[in-house]
Amino acid sequence: RGTPTLQAVLVLAVVLVGLWAPHVVYGQPNFIIILADDVGWGDLGANWAETKETPHLDQLAAEGTRFVDFHSAASTCSPSRASLLTGRLGVRNGVTHNFAITSVGGLPLNETTLAEVLQEAGYSTGAIGKWHLGHHGGHHPNFRGFDYYFGIPYSHDMGCTDTPSYNLPPCPPCPRHSAAARMARKDCYTEVALPLFENVTIVQQPVNLSSLATRYAEEAAQFIQQASDSRRPFFLYLALAHMHVPLWDPLSPPASGRGIYGSSLSEMDALVGRIKQVADSHGKGNTLVWFTGDNGPWAQKCELAGRLGPFVGAWQRHRGGSSAKQTTWEGGHRVPAVVYWPGHIPAKRTSHALLSTLDIFPTLVALAGAALPPNRRLDGLDVSPVLFGWSDEGHEVLLHPNSGAAGKEGEIEALRLAQYKAFYTTGGALACDGSTGPAEHHQPPLVFNLDRDIQEQEPLDVASREYQAVLPVISRAYARALEDIAADNVSVADYSKDPAVVPCCSTQHVACRCHGAHAATLELHVETRTTRLCL
Repeated sequence: RGTPTLQAVLVLAVVLVGLWAPHVVYGQPNFIIILADDVGWGDLGANWAETKETPHLDQLAAEGTRFVDFHSAASTCSPSRASLLTGRLGVRNGVTHNFAITSVGGLPLNETTLAEVLQEAGYSTGAIGKWHLGHHGGHHPNFRGFDYYFGIPYSHDMGCTDTPSYNLPPCPPCPRHSAAARMARKDCYTEVALPLFENVTIVQQPVNLSSLATRYAEEAAQFIQQASDSRRPFFLYLALAHMHVPLWDPLSPPASGRGIYGSSLSEMDALVGRIKQVADSHGKGNTLVWFTGDNGPWAQKCELAGRLGPFVGAWQRHRGGSSAKQTTWEGGHRVPAVVYWPGHIPAKRTSHALLSTLDIFPTLVALAGAALPPNRRLDGLDVSPVLFGWSDEGHEVLLHPNSGAAGKEGEIEALRLAQYKAFYTTGGALACDGSTGPAEHHQPPLVFNLDRDIQEQEPLDVASREYQAVLPVISRAYARALEDIAADNVSVADYSKDPAVVPCCSTQHVACRCHGAHAATLELHVETRTTRLCL
């Protein structure tokens, strides 16, 4: 038993590094983040047995790890997306509510995005789908770290189309004559058509929603192919239009018992299945795929809204209003989450770690071997040990910002501590039945034990020993969180509006309509010499 040779030691070191290292190709893994819109926790069949429309997502969960206590960083679009791409809550990054089609600003330019960090680390970066973090000037995705962008700069209900599809209330198609454009419809955009961008060029206006999913899948596949051909690692941020209204039915009659929503859910599932297939074809085990949602279902859309699963917010429902999107009830921010990375992330595993979309930023930066941006504090954690199955410990405390239903938007008035959920303010968003739940302030806070009461039905009795024991811990955690935010370098978003920044490929036509693909391209080449791209 002599001293090991140098060669043996080197071989052993290589083996140990290979077993530990979280990336295998070119020293860095590829990343695909798939963000569904307004998807419910119960819209994933692996989460909720009643859901039958997601076989590809269920297979993704079977071959990867499913996270059942996973949360969006906010309960509405822009703040949730800003937090995913910065690892910081809206009270830090400045994005506290949604941007409009007339918004001059966006995610503050002094905030560093995940794409910027990975781009600096040598990644090819692409964003496909919904942006909603500002489209004017330097807020466009091409100037926020993405080499390539293809998609709609905000939600696809924020402009008229010739294929309006299903919404509540239903919206009319884009006008073709100027008189029609002046007919206002509540909750509908009737004057400006929905634009589709490729990088900084509008390639279609209005967008054809019926073919949008196919185009997104094709663009994603092409981006992956080109990045693979370049032998550079890639980061693809695929922000789907599904399951936000308007929904379209790819099958007529609907193949699902859930009608239009079920058919659209099936289409989303097939799109995810195709992306997985493309990623695997370029080397199974080279790419981490992370599927999740931006917030819970939009309940006021009735049968066009998703499933909450068991997270019904019963206390709020008894008082009126929805307990889903825009609220800080579980249904507003608990979202499906699956992470797939063959050979690295355990298959057939369910994790109960308390995680968030905030964690995507620091985790991917760590896996890429890149450095976090300095001079700012993150709300997200590097949860790679949880992904690899080495740990099931996530956040000790997770903050839930107000997202439109009650309280000042972006403020922190609800938080999670282990199994306990505390509310200093409650309120219900607009529900299917037209009711809303008025804001109520609670001092001391309402506290629910989610281990026993996942429906958030009955808060702890303030006189109980359990409440008296946990309240001081919650109060200290809440005070520490607010102190940490107050001491941070926080940003302020510009929410000013100007009709001149609305994306418009042709001001000569009603609703900014482009006449056919060839004419639109020709017009755009001419009009990029003026101000029509709003950059």
